[in-house]
Amino acid sequence: MNRELLMLIEAISREKSVDHEIVLGAVESALAQATKKLYEGEVDIRVALDQETGDYQTFRRWLVVPDDAGLQNPDAEELLMDAQERVPGIEVGEYIEEPVDSVPIGRIGAMAAKQVILQKIRDAERETLLNDFMSRGDRIFSGTVKRMDKGDIIVESGRVEGRLRRGEMIPKENLRTGDRVRAMIMEVDLTLRGAPILLSRSAPEFMIELFRGEVPEIEQGLLEIKSCARDAGSRAKIAVLSHDKRVDPIGTCVGVRGTRVNAVSNELAGERVDIVLWSEDPAQFVIGALAPANVQSIVVDEEKHAMDVVVDEENLAIAIGRGGQNVRLASDLTGWKINIMDAAESAQKEADETSAARELFMQRLDVDEEIADILIREGFENLEEVAYVPLQEMLDIEGFDEDLVEELRTRAKDALLTMQIAREQVVGKVSEDLRELEGLTTELIVKLAAGGVTTRDELADLAVDELMELTGQSDEDAKALIMKAREHWFAAGDE
Repeated sequence: MNRELLMLIEAISREKSVDHEIVLGAVESALAQATKKLYEGEVDIRVALDQETGDYQTFRRWLVVPDDAGLQNPDAEELLMDAQERVPGIEVGEYIEEPVDSVPIGRIGAMAAKQVILQKIRDAERETLLNDFMSRGDRIFSGTVKRMDKGDIIVESGRVEGRLRRGEMIPKENLRTGDRVRAMIMEVDLTLRGAPILLSRSAPEFMIELFRGEVPEIEQGLLEIKSCARDAGSRAKIAVLSHDKRVDPIGTCVGVRGTRVNAVSNELAGERVDIVLWSEDPAQFVIGALAPANVQSIVVDEEKHAMDVVVDEENLAIAIGRGGQNVRLASDLTGWKINIMDAAESAQKEADETSAARELFMQRLDVDEEIADILIREGFENLEEVAYVPLQEMLDIEGFDEDLVEELRTRAKDALLTMQIAREQVVGKVSEDLRELEGLTTELIVKLAAGGVTTRDELADLAVDELMELTGQSDEDAKALIMKAREHWFAAGDE
């Protein structure tokens, strides 16, 4: 029987054009699987087959793990201290092996062994095909819809299959068996049976690759697509930059009579594409990204990475877009949070900020309204600026002499120190588990404590709107923080 096994290995190796060692490994794996069935628990079995005689030996083995790690699988692991009693000098990561009786080939049958072996061979062939396909460096997968699989679409290209998941399809797009389809290769997951290449038609990267195929200047390095934002199947924005002054980036991407941009749009079920000129100046970039709306003014807040954009009444609806689509895409494209407002809203916000700054300066610096207004007019917004801006900048203010400037700077530093001490006292009253919560800054801790929230559980109990009111966070940030605070609840429930 052992001779027949060697002949079977040789025959399969020749028939499938697969390396002899791969087939041999598959046979050893089949015998090991058969042996495992004789034991209870998750034992680890190794089979060593002699290529000359066909004889094989079977070993049960235990992985040596650190003493402090504990045994995750006692049937196949051994603590280091116990292992060294059996095998002096053995190290973590090595195996203790013990010979056990081999399962006769007749126990599993030659045909059953062949099925296991053939499956291993198919896996090896599949991996070889996949490696050959990926070595071509294609970014876009072009193939034919083969079948539906639990809502996903399986796309076939030659003998390789890709999986287009429902969430990566273009909404309302109706693909049927036999249709030709193209999609972006996003990931290769060898754990997936059948179709290990994960595809997307809704990813921004897919649009970028489509433009790369339609616009030769991109491949030549004359143009570059800096970013892309999509509302798949509806509308998208791309930001382009020319590395050659002779090349118009927008006109080149549009093409003669719109041929290039239309080809991309047609591939994406009629998705409308706005082409925007990229700029190193963030404000100019945002203004371009909000097109076709006309911007009146823009205020940049570097600290919050946000911009207040003022448009007139006629452009307000255009700037925001249907369901907020235009401003959302512009924000995704530029990476800046964009707040759209009309002139009246802007004036009210400016008045509120001025009033808050005036009150801060009058209280903390102990100055009258006139001095506070001068500081505001000169662009001072907080105590840190008063305390630490270069001395000459304050001396240049009309009506400010050296004595006044020094006094203001001293008061500002004293006020900051007092506020810091107060913050530390507040933080000290907050529980350690809340202070150490990931994503919680000192500023947020102070705001929470002021609202009576001093423990992680109290934060976890808050509703999203309650947290937003306490901290001034966005809806998305408040949700994320509450879920982070609740993680230990879920972990406890899983134990």
